[in-house]
Amino acid sequence: MIDSEIVLASGSPRRSEILKQLGVKFRVVVSGEDEKPTSKKPLEFPRENACIKALSVSRQVRDAYVLGFDTLVFLDNVPLGKPKSEANALEMLCQLNNRGHVVITGVAIAYNGEIVSASEEKTEVFFRNCSLQELKDYVNSKDPMDKAGAYGIQTNGARLIKSIMAVTTTWLGCQLHVRWKCWMVYKLGYSK
Repeated sequence: MIDSEIVLASGSPRRSEILKQLGVKFRVVVSGEDEKPTSKKPLEFPRENACIKALSVSRQVRDAYVLGFDTLVFLDNVPLGKPKSEANALEMLCQLNNRGHVVITGVAIAYNGEIVSASEEKTEVFFRNCSLQELKDYVNSKDPMDKAGAYGIQTNGARLIKSIMAVTTTWLGCQLHVRWKCWMVYKLGYSK
């Protein structure tokens, strides 16, 4: 086991829960950094945003492995972030309704102000053909308001989904290979 602590650069309860399931001892330090990716390719935004978060916290907290995550939903290669209002959430859900889209989760691990690992995972998701009332009821539950694309598979948003082609934990903001990498960092000191 290594002496360096693990820091999660996210206030997401879903990401904290995954690390707890792994038995990782960590603390949360939320990055205050603005997520303003510079890449010309929107599909690279989640990895870049994860790096921004991890680096920001890593510069504040020395001698710690800092984990940064970011998840975005892409419809026709256009990113859908978190809804700004209930009307915006309903608009997003109507756009996704009865269609396929891609969800990308980026992850970065930083140590002493440097990125030691960064990656992303893509998931293909297909919404079933939901009625407008179903979508409104879901928006009224307030569940979509803190989730990219205005829904979460780990909550009541699962009822909107027809099929998923990937690892379920991508939806929780931390894919399986990342969970393994975090475990290796924590238990073995691995950082590549």
